[in-house]
Amino acid sequence: MIEIKTPVFPESVADGEIAAWHVQVGEGVTRDQILVDIETDKVVLEVVAPSDGKVTEILKVEGETVLAEEVLAMFEAGEVTETSVADPEIAIDTPEVDSPVEATASASPAARKIAEEQKLDVTSIVGTGKGSRVTKEDVLKAVAAAEGQRQVASAVSTPVEVAMEGKRIERRVPMTRLRASVARRLLEAQETAAMLTTFNEVDMTAIMQLRRQYKDDFAKIHNGTRLGFMSFFIRASIEALKRFPAVNASIDGNDIVYHGYQDIGVAVGSPRGLVVPVLRDADSLTLAEIETQVSDYGKKAQENKLSIDDMTGGTFTISNGGVFGSLLSTPILNPPQTGILGMHKIQDRPMAVNGEVMIRPMMYLALSYDHRLIDGQEAVRFLVTIKDFLEEPARILLDI
Repeated sequence: MIEIKTPVFPESVADGEIAAWHVQVGEGVTRDQILVDIETDKVVLEVVAPSDGKVTEILKVEGETVLAEEVLAMFEAGEVTETSVADPEIAIDTPEVDSPVEATASASPAARKIAEEQKLDVTSIVGTGKGSRVTKEDVLKAVAAAEGQRQVASAVSTPVEVAMEGKRIERRVPMTRLRASVARRLLEAQETAAMLTTFNEVDMTAIMQLRRQYKDDFAKIHNGTRLGFMSFFIRASIEALKRFPAVNASIDGNDIVYHGYQDIGVAVGSPRGLVVPVLRDADSLTLAEIETQVSDYGKKAQENKLSIDDMTGGTFTISNGGVFGSLLSTPILNPPQTGILGMHKIQDRPMAVNGEVMIRPMMYLALSYDHRLIDGQEAVRFLVTIKDFLEEPARILLDI
């Protein structure tokens, strides 16, 4: 018998929560197969099987809080057979099954329980978990959708009764640990930092011409890597940070910590909320390497595979709300950093160019900064420097 324990958490993570069990008691598993997901304030940790065998007892159920190296389950090593499952009544290939909810092994226990209570066919629900496993959240979404359909059907058949009763749908779900952590950190940033935001706009003509001219050659040379806008903004920010080290610094108590390197955090969305993976030593990366890492982080975020190391640290952050259509926003600092750059959508606007009105692709830029460390004129000059680098990319090559 082997004890399945919680992994050792980093110092920044105090505890975790059992998100989902991927196996049942008695179910045969193979070595390195995922047994359980543990959700922390930053990432989802996966606990795998130490060898072939089966789980004989689950000690911590979904939703329970666990500490580092706490025993989660008991595991018995041994040979795995194809028909080794927790209960023959819920085996997929068992012919004598009364309910389709019980017939599936691709749903977590909590998901199956809710589906049974709501009389839903869990086999008809698209799973978003590992291996298309149906999670509790998937079932809750299906329940909400079903409620909405019932309301629509009721409105069509008996509009008077619906109008008289005035029923409205509400659904209460607990906040995920990541969402709670993000909320706490954002509130902390507003309460502890003297945060201000300065704005400017950049003419994207030069960058867009470069992309049109070289995107095909860039993809051929760099194994299909797509030349996007993010690499230009990261490179321009790095050069600006070198000229204005206070924007790359952080405040630690009464001390100012100036960083001799540029670790750039890139805010990306994930099914669990906003996460900020970090490009280490971004100054040493080429445009292709930056694009590759950003793309990899985006895929990891969608698959909940970002590690704690991926999101630890960072000296400056870039957030791109433009991919969602944002025209202008005021980004919130990512403590203990003192600056964050907000990108927005590119929109054609009439601009005065050499005394003539011309239509140009323009983007608003926003720099939020901690006024305790960065003066207003320094923040404005920093943002203007980024603008100059983007409007004339040759400045980066010439270091001017």
